[in-house]
Amino acid sequence: MSTVLVMGASRGIGLEFVRQYREAGARVIATARDDAGLARLKALDATALRVDVASPASVSGLAWQLDGEKIDVALYVAGVLAGGNAGDPPPEAEFDLVMRTNVLAPMRVLPMLTEVLAPGARLVVLSSRMGSMGLRTNGSSWLYRASKAAVNSVLKDISFGVQGKAICAAMHPGWVKTDMGGAGADLDVAQSVSAMRATIANLRAEHNGTFLNYDGQALAW
Repeated sequence: MSTVLVMGASRGIGLEFVRQYREAGARVIATARDDAGLARLKALDATALRVDVASPASVSGLAWQLDGEKIDVALYVAGVLAGGNAGDPPPEAEFDLVMRTNVLAPMRVLPMLTEVLAPGARLVVLSSRMGSMGLRTNGSSWLYRASKAAVNSVLKDISFGVQGKAICAAMHPGWVKTDMGGAGADLDVAQSVSAMRATIANLRAEHNGTFLNYDGQALAW
């Protein structure tokens, strides 16, 4: 039985990853930061851990909670969205929230996860094509875009440390009908997660350190 870890699984894409991997027979460890999220995870028969990725104290406790585990698929899903167009400086509090959650938190968590990866494991960070500079066509949501470009850089750097032992990739889930994506998005959550699971299962050594669409197509940084 494979073991899957989902960081940030209280709702939306993270929760759907838990649901689908459990239905596929995997053992799933998943994190949420509040009682309601933990209850949803337990209802899916996942091992639920209370972790707030924005809290250094909470993150510091993750290592002992995962001690002795061998994770086959580790998914970092947690993140927050912020608006604001280019030329409109974000409030300092908003900048701190987005960059701490979307960039600093992965910088704290991902090194811990590399320590518990099984040989040949996959480590995937949920990113966004909004972080791509090569594909960018406008300057909307520039704080969110900056944070996703930064987490792509973090993932790339982590990939060097696991070369030959595991496979790391940043992945765009598509435009998904979630609280973040809105009702007018292209994909429902189940479609996005199903496609990403297939892509994750097909990752090979040459995909280490890459940026991929949910369907496996390479994306420009």
